[in-house]
Parts: sequence; C-alpha cells; structure tokens
Amino acid sequence: MFVDSHCHLDKIKQVQQGGLEQVLANAKTAGVEHMLCVGVTLDDFYAMAKLVEGLPNVSMSCGFHPLYVANNRTDYAELSRICKRDDIVAVGETGLDYYYDKEHHGRQQESFARHIELANELRKPLIIHTRDAREDTIAMLKEGRAEQCRGVLHCFTENQWMADRALELDFYISISGIVTFASADELRDVVRNVPLERLLIETDAPWLAPVPHRGKENEPAFVTEVARCVAELQGVSVEEVAAVTRRNFFTLFDRAQAG
Repeated sequence: MFVDSHCHLDKIKQVQQGGLEQVLANAKTAGVEHMLCVGVTLDDFYAMAKLVEGLPNVSMSCGFHPLYVANNRTDYAELSRICKRDDIVAVGETGLDYYYDKEHHGRQQESFARHIELANELRKPLIIHTRDAREDTIAMLKEGRAEQCRGVLHCFTENQWMADRALELDFYISISGIVTFASADELRDVVRNVPLERLLIETDAPWLAPVPHRGKENEPAFVTEVARCVAELQGVSVEEVAAVTRRNFFTLFDRAQAG
C-alpha cells in the first residue's frame, strides 16, 4: 500500500467543487493507504482542517510556506497552539525559496528559524520547501540543530550535495512527479544514489502531475506513478518501494495513524 507523504487536498479543484469523496475513492482504488495534507498559511489551515479532520487515512500539518510569509498572517503563538494539537503530525510547510521570491529572504529566514525552534520544542518533524537556497537551508538546519526533530526535504529538485547534507542531518528526501519529467535527469541520478530507506514519495497535489498524467490536475492516486519511476531507478519492485516508503513515512511522522 502506498502513502502520499505530501499533498494539498484543499487546493484540488475537484475537492473544492465537492468531490472529496471521489478523490479519496480514486486513491483507495490505486492502493493509496494514507496521505499527509500539508498546511501553508494560518487562514488556509482552518479550512483544510474542517475538510479533512476525522478522516482516518489523512494526517495534517501546519506551517507558513516561505512564499507566503511576506503577505499573509504570521502569528507564531497561534502556530504553536495549532502544532501542539495531537492531530498535527508535523511542523510545516516551511523553508526557503529564493527562486520565486527574491525580495524577502530575511522574512523567510526568520520564519524558517521559528519553525525549526518549534519543531524541536514539540519533537515533531519538519516539512521543508527549498528552492535555489541550498547553502542557506542546510546552514539554518544545522544552526537550529534540526537533527533533533528531523524532517523531510519535500518535492526534492536539488543536487546530490544537498541530498547528502540532508541525510547527514537524519532527514528524508521526498520524490514527487517531477522525477518522471524528461528534464529531470539530475534528479533521477540523485534518486539512484539515495538509499531507499531514506526516501518518501509524494504528489504535491494538485500540482506536478507525473507522466502519464501531465496536463491534468494532480491527485493522491497518481503517487503510484512516482513509485514506479523510483522502483525503476532503484532497481527494485514497485511493491518494495511501496512497503519501504510506507515504513519510512510512519517512522518519521510517528504521530500519524495508519487508517
């Protein structure tokens, strides 16, 4: 059975139009046992929680996405209260994105540091978004002693150097549908070199639908295509990828409950 370690069910248009049951049914048919629905702003979190809380096969996280910290509410006391809830299994999505936001690096870094501190306090793992900020991301994780809480670099698109540094901090690397894209040769090389015991798989739905679903809205059911690609690159069966990445997920997100 597969686990989609990172998705945004609340952002899927079909779900917004009342189709949550169908999306969950599609996932079940595809063999997706569990999914982690990730929060990106405070205000979005409450709508997301109303949508999915109580579903036995969906876990939740809460955090401030780095691209949203400049223009959204960042009440860290409120974030702390939410993340202390028993049904919140991780802190994030947080991190640094210098690719799309070239003006607010300081705001992003302040937010990232606060998330690391909170994750260490609660002993809950971090969900990291990073793009074009390799050195700063690793430096802040080291400075914040993030190996204490551990976490995952989600939707990984960086190089082997960054993957190796994350592994040294006892972090996991999560692979999305990007690995199936024709342009992703460097990423495929990284996947070949990272031990399967340190990999997760995800959709990041509704974005980044994998081949052969390019052009469609992504959904958790499509995580199986990511697993197939990872299996080919690792030289193992899809069943082994499903089993090992499932175990990795519940090891890292140890407050998540298998549905």
